[in-house]
Amino acid sequence: MALTAGIVGLPNVGKSTLFNAITQAGAEMANYPFCTIDPNVGVVEVPDYRLQKLTELVVPKKTVPTAFEFTDIAGIVKGASKGEGLGNKFLAHIRNVDAICHVVRCFEDENITHVSGKVDPISDIETINLELILADLESVEKRIERVGKLAKQKDKDAVSEHEALIMLRDAFEEEKPARALEFTEDQMKYVRHMHLLTIKPILYVANVSEEEVGNYSDNKYVKLVKEFAQKENADVIVICAKIESEIAELEGEEKQMFLEEIGIEESGLDQLIRSAYHLLGLATYFTAGVQEVRAWTFKKGMKAPACAGVIHSDFERGFIRAETVAYVDLMEYGSMNAAKEAGKVRLEGKEYEVKDGDIMHFRFNV
Repeated sequence: MALTAGIVGLPNVGKSTLFNAITQAGAEMANYPFCTIDPNVGVVEVPDYRLQKLTELVVPKKTVPTAFEFTDIAGIVKGASKGEGLGNKFLAHIRNVDAICHVVRCFEDENITHVSGKVDPISDIETINLELILADLESVEKRIERVGKLAKQKDKDAVSEHEALIMLRDAFEEEKPARALEFTEDQMKYVRHMHLLTIKPILYVANVSEEEVGNYSDNKYVKLVKEFAQKENADVIVICAKIESEIAELEGEEKQMFLEEIGIEESGLDQLIRSAYHLLGLATYFTAGVQEVRAWTFKKGMKAPACAGVIHSDFERGFIRAETVAYVDLMEYGSMNAAKEAGKVRLEGKEYEVKDGDIMHFRFNV
């Protein structure tokens, strides 16, 4: 599943620091705007305690986690939709991602320049949202011109598309994103073809100071971001990008001790990766045998043959059935044989909708 989340934000909010922590890929960092000119792409493992438990149970020769892709997109500034800064290039990069992780500065630091001269997370959010809305508005207005002529001729498809386009234009003029609207299934067909920036699901990442990472309840900026996100039905993850880059270098007990020391149960990166994964409607199924225990990513709602095709196209083409057991059932009974004896192992056919946590063995013939 080649899906990716783009990390966006104004310059100097901590995007590249966060990206380095996620991927340890060494994206260039500097205290000035536009130090990241080309988008950096990094693949990270999706943290999943179930994979470790399955490994302990099966004792395979190797364990392979599933992965997720992040793209670090250079800072956007006011006027990006009109080409300000390096606007057009960056908007094109955002167009190529499936979800947006919007990093917002929620800390004071006189040594780190803020592009607008002061820390104001809501202004920062609105600046970027408006640029994305203006870019979408331009696309929609051009499309309205083309489709409007056909709609006047009572072309059925054009009439339906024109209605959706007018809805979008009216929303954009009120500075509302496309994801805030509700479309019929028919209208959604046309909306998808527009590849709009503001239709993408969004997750806000509040970047706080090192002193506040364990207790940010009094941070006024975080409160403002959460209130704003609530109106959009969006989630907020609170992290300290600087500390996350330190955590990323630690493993095992050393990492756990550090987390306890700063007063957090789980690293912000693990929360971010998992939240971005679920934001895109992704889930995980497993294959488990003595050769390999492996996690596989699939889109929620996919049926068994399509999930088999995630492994190899031959599996989907020649799909017969899938031997399936839920993770919780396998853990309860302690082995595949015991789960079979208890009637928890099922043979599922082509119409089976795979569930998150299913352990599957596909039978196929080509």
